[in-house]
Amino acid sequence: MASGVAAVWVPVTDMQRAVAFYRDTLGLTVTDESDDWSEIDANGLMIGLNGRESASPSSGGGAVVTFQPDGSIEDELASIRERGADVQGEISEHPWGKIVPFKDSEGNDLQFYSPPQG
Repeated sequence: MASGVAAVWVPVTDMQRAVAFYRDTLGLTVTDESDDWSEIDANGLMIGLNGRESASPSSGGGAVVTFQPDGSIEDELASIRERGADVQGEISEHPWGKIVPFKDSEGNDLQFYSPPQG
């Protein structure tokens, strides 16, 4: 039985570019960095950037890393757009909350999620 998520590993092709994306575009803290493995602190969840596996962007589904926006989802979307993120659409609203998809520097699927208000 699983008791929680220990870490998320994300394949990357260019470690320096990937570290810069997670640090500079998303504003997360880099806690360990090397050519083949780097660790990012995402509010207590460790994201491992794995340079030992090849990243292969595809549109056929797969894992998505979902982040909580620091402020409003609208403000965070504007902020990452200004910093050059590859935003994959607009904010969509659902009964369970709002999401907006984007890609990291290596083509991995990411999104911001905001729960419903009220």
